[in-house]
Amino acid sequence: MQIRTRAAWLVGLSLLASGCIAPRKQVAPAGSSVTAVAPKSDGWTAVANLADRIRINRTALAWQSGLIEANARGFRGAVRSEGKLLVSDAALARPAPTPGSYSCRVVTLGRSAKRGPAFEKFKPFFCYIDLEGDLFTIVKQTGSQRPAGRLWQDEVPTRLIFLGSLALGNKEEARAYGDDPRRDVAGVFERIAPFVWRLVIPFPQDGTKLQVFELTPVADQPAP
Repeated sequence: MQIRTRAAWLVGLSLLASGCIAPRKQVAPAGSSVTAVAPKSDGWTAVANLADRIRINRTALAWQSGLIEANARGFRGAVRSEGKLLVSDAALARPAPTPGSYSCRVVTLGRSAKRGPAFEKFKPFFCYIDLEGDLFTIVKQTGSQRPAGRLWQDEVPTRLIFLGSLALGNKEEARAYGDDPRRDVAGVFERIAPFVWRLVIPFPQDGTKLQVFELTPVADQPAP
C-alpha cells in the first residue's frame, strides 16, 4: 500500500511539472493589499508609429538634456526638491500599477523651443487606472489637456510603454492612438517607490524636452 501511494505521488508530481495538472490558485488573505500583475502584452513596437518609437528610444537623452538645462537655468534646488521623481534611473522592479483612482501631477523639464521656463510644475489633478482585458489603461480626468491610453509590456523589465492620445478642452474626447498623429502621446511608465509611479513623456509635442507625471493612489478609493 505504501509503495502504491508513493508511486501515485510521483506520477502526480511528474504531471504537475509537465503542465498537465494546474497548481491551485493562491488566494490573498482578507484585508491584504493586492497589486495587479503586469500584463503580458508585448508588441508595442508594432503599434507605435516611427516618430514615437524614436521618442521612446531617446528617453535617456530627454532626461539628460532636460535636467542639464533646468539646472543651468537656476532650477537646481527645485529639481532636487522633487526627489526620486526626477532621478532618471530611479525605476524599480514590478512596474505594474494597482487599478484605481490616483492623485496626479506633472513636472516639465527643458524646452525644445527657445521660449518658456526650463522647469515648471502644475497643480495636482485626478486620473484613473483600469485593467481592460490584458492591458492597463490610464485616463487623466481633469484639465484642458487629458492624455488617455494603454500600457504595454516591454522587454525592459522595469518599465511599461504608454501609447495614447490627448483629449482637448471640454469638447474633444481622447481618440484611439494613431487616429490623429498630432495628438498621439508615447512614454515610459515606471514605479519609483512603494505606491508611487511616474509616466515619463520624452520630447512631447508641447515643446518641452520632458514631461513627468507623478501618480499616487488616493486614500479613499471609490467603491467597485
